[in-house]
Amino acid sequence: MTTRSAFPDLTRVDLGEIPYATASEWMKAWVTECQEGREGDRLFLLSHSPVVTFGPRTSPADLPSAASGLPTVPVDRGGQATYHGPGQLVGYLVAHVRERGPADVVRWLERGIIAALGALGFPAVRRETERGGPSLVGVWTPDHRKVASIGMRIRGGVSSHGFCVNVAPDMAVFDSFVSCGLSDPVTSLAVLAAERDRAAPGDGEVREALAAALGAHR
Repeated sequence: MTTRSAFPDLTRVDLGEIPYATASEWMKAWVTECQEGREGDRLFLLSHSPVVTFGPRTSPADLPSAASGLPTVPVDRGGQATYHGPGQLVGYLVAHVRERGPADVVRWLERGIIAALGALGFPAVRRETERGGPSLVGVWTPDHRKVASIGMRIRGGVSSHGFCVNVAPDMAVFDSFVSCGLSDPVTSLAVLAAERDRAAPGDGEVREALAAALGAHR
């Protein structure tokens, strides 16, 4: 599955900042539209108000405390606790995947995000999960700081949820919980840009790079 040919008719839909609960309801409708053939494959690009979402296997010890002020929401995707908030770009892939295995779709997203970040001047890699170890799905800097998370669900042959890329979020929030069930550090493009003494890319630049790498068109 190559980055560009996986979903040749993938349509890009740009949205702004949307509360997670609202986007979750919309996503159910998006999935139904795709399953019933009323809409084709779509990539929704958006952001959320601050929230930590978590899958069913997340340990309660990994979640932020009430004192943090961060709301938490259980979700029906794979993966552990993940932060969403301003300065982070979220991509929801709602597409027909019946002929593609879940692992293939995840790898396609990893390769696409890596290509997009590379085009922006930020080298990135994927990591292999060791047998019996915690999941390392996502995109990482070469020195193993996580810059993008991936969590998917497939129902009725259609994918939902997707990925989030840390562009310039408030990094302090990651001290409030255990991100993705890992002790590995988390970073952002803004942090990486500062380390290189260069300007950080804006939300629009990152959207364009991701859409191009994943072959999504308006």
